[in-house]
Amino acid sequence: MDDPEQVRARLEETGYLVDEGLAVTCFLALRLHRPLFCEGDAGVGKTALATALAQALDAPLIRLQCHEGIDAAQALYDWDFPRQLLHLRAAEAAGATDADRLESELYDRRFLIARPLLRALQTQPSVLLVDEIDRADDEFEAFLLELLSEYSVTIPELGTLRAEKPPVVVLTSNRTREVHDALKRRCLYHWFDHPSFARELAIVRRRLPLVSARLAEQVTALVQALRGADLVKPPGVAETIDWAEALDALGASEVNAELAVATLGSVLKYREDTDRARGLDLAAVLAARGV
Repeated sequence: MDDPEQVRARLEETGYLVDEGLAVTCFLALRLHRPLFCEGDAGVGKTALATALAQALDAPLIRLQCHEGIDAAQALYDWDFPRQLLHLRAAEAAGATDADRLESELYDRRFLIARPLLRALQTQPSVLLVDEIDRADDEFEAFLLELLSEYSVTIPELGTLRAEKPPVVVLTSNRTREVHDALKRRCLYHWFDHPSFARELAIVRRRLPLVSARLAEQVTALVQALRGADLVKPPGVAETIDWAEALDALGASEVNAELAVATLGSVLKYREDTDRARGLDLAAVLAARGV
């Protein structure tokens, strides 16, 4: 893709709408082979961007879901111990006596289990999604920084494995904690904010073309109002789509306050938020928007 406008057009062909700032950031990430660090509240489209990039580039999406305590064996590679043991027993049964040769055979590539990071280095082209890096430990951040600096990894038994072409790397963070500056400096950064009414409505219509226009407008208006209600977890665009899809599944072509309250479980996930939403005048919200 030769310019930001072409990046924007290709992403929109996949159904992912981007503004000028994000299109420029994605273009630079592709042109400069720099990781893209996406930060923002849950449900605002960070993970979906990686999926859209993979579709736009016609490349496989390789996902690493981070969690507390994740280590190199889970993220990078491991050895297939059961197969190694079977190979050892078979060799012993065949009368093999060369211990050094047996040991070298045990650490052949056929026994190597490539985890997401190694698979991304070995797959060209590919899009690597490191999802929710803020859930990982500081030690894993440091390890990831080293790997992304050279796009290579050293396996003691095999030597250094280097990517012929660096994967497109997207890291996401819900900002449950601050990610170290050293990792952010290695990346291009983009903050994902909640979209405006018009942009969010366009996303809903693109993702759910069979939902009635009136229902899409009403749901978008309600979600925009809920975000201003000081909730524990404000709904993201993903929840807007879920709510519209749920209402459409009920056969609704429009929504009133009673139906909205009855289906709050599609958009809010905390009891405190549900209680607060029930206290809002949702009918007034719909009337104010003129939808």
